[in-house]
Order: sequence, then C-alpha cells, then structure tokens
Amino acid sequence: MEKLKIGVVGVGYLGEFHAEKYSRMHDVHLVGVADINRQRADTIAKMFHTRSFTHYEDLIGKVDAVSIVVPTPYHYPVSKCFLENDIDVMIEKPMTTTLQEADDLIAVAEAKGHIIQVGHLERFNPAVVALKNYVNTPMFIESHRLSVFKPRGTDVDVVLDLMIHDIDIIMSLVNAKLNSIKAAGIPVVTEYGDIANARLEFANGCIANVTASRISMKNERKIRLFQKGAYLSVDFANREITIIRQNGKSTTGIIPGMDINQLNVTQGDALEAELKSFVHAVKHRMMPEVTGKMGREALKVALSIIEQNRQTRKQFLES
Repeated sequence: MEKLKIGVVGVGYLGEFHAEKYSRMHDVHLVGVADINRQRADTIAKMFHTRSFTHYEDLIGKVDAVSIVVPTPYHYPVSKCFLENDIDVMIEKPMTTTLQEADDLIAVAEAKGHIIQVGHLERFNPAVVALKNYVNTPMFIESHRLSVFKPRGTDVDVVLDLMIHDIDIIMSLVNAKLNSIKAAGIPVVTEYGDIANARLEFANGCIANVTASRISMKNERKIRLFQKGAYLSVDFANREITIIRQNGKSTTGIIPGMDINQLNVTQGDALEAELKSFVHAVKHRMMPEVTGKMGREALKVALSIIEQNRQTRKQFLES
C-alpha cells in the first residue's frame, strides 16, 4: 500500500505532537517538518527521523498533504500556498483570523478539488463521540471551559483560544440556524479578552450559555445538555458522561422518576484520531469530519462575540 506523504508546518508545542502522531502511522510517510526556527526544526526532525526545512515552500512537490500548526495570523497565507499547489491541508483552529480569509481558502479548495480539515480537536474527544449516541434535540446547553493562566495562546482572544471549541461542539449537536448572540467579556491580564460569556439562541428554541476563561483558579471543561426526558453532563477532561433519564417506575433516588447512569468513556488519543481522520479523508477523497465550512461557521460566531465585547468595552470607556 502506497504511503501518504505528509509534512508538518510549525513544530512548536502542538506541532511536535502532529509530527509524532504521523511518524507512527503505518500508512503515512512523514516527509519533513518546517519551522522558521532552524534549531527547533532540526531537533524535531531528528526526533522523528525525517527532514527539516526553514521554508515551508520547500515541502511543495514533496508532499500530498500538510498539517499547518503555525500561529493563527499565518494560517491563511500558508494554507493558501499549499492549496494552490494541489496539497490538502489540515489547519489548526481557529481556521483563520477573518471570514474573508476563510471564504477564500474554501473557494480555492472547492475550485481545485482539495480538502480542508479544521483542527477542532474536541470533536474527537471520546466523550464527545460517545455523547452523540444520547443527544436528541437539546433545548438548553451550558458549557464551561476554564483554564489557569498560561502564556501560550494569549496572542488571541480567549474566544478564539478556548471558547471556539464549545461553539463548534454546540453547533454540531444543535444542528439548527443560529438566530442571535448576546455576549460579554473583558481583558484582565492581556490586551485581548481573557474571560467571556455568550448566550446563543437557535431557531428551534434551543439556548446555549457558553463561558470561557483563562484566568481561572482551576482547569475545567464541562458541558451540560437538557432535552425532553433527559439531562446529560459531560466532563471532557475526565472523559465521563452522566446521564439522567426519565423512568416512571423509579420513585426513589436523588431525582424521583429519573435514573442516573455514570459512563466512564474508554481512554483514547483525540489528536491521533483527528489526524487519522484527516489521512483517511485525503486517501479516500472524502469529506472530512470538520470541514472548512464548519470551521468557518464556528469562526463567524467567535468573531461576532469578540466584536460585541469590543463594542461594549468601547461604550463603557466613552461613557
């Protein structure tokens, strides 16, 4: 079986893991890694027995597909370069910094018949995968994604850094038109927003309350969904799902008339699953799990929240 030739552009913290996962796949040949930091590129290349490059353009003509794990402002020019040279791309989230950039990448990919997969990693979290078996038209959703402060990722708003994960998951589960967004958020220790909350109202009546913070005293990644006859709670970090469902026979317990079940989801490697999904889509010319259009829709919501927060802060300072 011919191996798929893949490269990784950007081998910082996350890019190193991309290179590691590809290097272990039996149907992939990790052709090389590219990074403007020559020492870093050489170190990672040696670690995973591949070639190093300081110019990502040097991978053109050598690979079938690439993972793009550079800082967000560079997602667009790097991705467009590869797409225009007939190479499929896996772009880390957020897809781009603007909707215009996202639209352009999607147009180029569609015109040339190429694949864009966007790195919304939580879609491949075993708890999220298992959750889909129990979700049935949720009408209220509440999510919290809290993190202790880390300098990595603070070059963008917390909405693009953290909240966009839950935006993507919620939109995939609700599967209805988003009617309105009401947001609040402020910068605390960086020049961008560090804590944000948004209320998403969907056409089918579902309401989602989404909170993200990177100045928390603890790490927490949870989502709760309420639907007719059931309440679902998911702990992403511990990969646990609590299911509380209606049962007319039950007259005891914490909630009378309801059965409570705790599921411990089998441990798995979400990044490995994500990259294997990308490889499969490229090899079989299939629609990826998270398409460019899906990444674009999550970005659209995230940018709307950021703009609302910016306008609110501006009005407050001017009052």
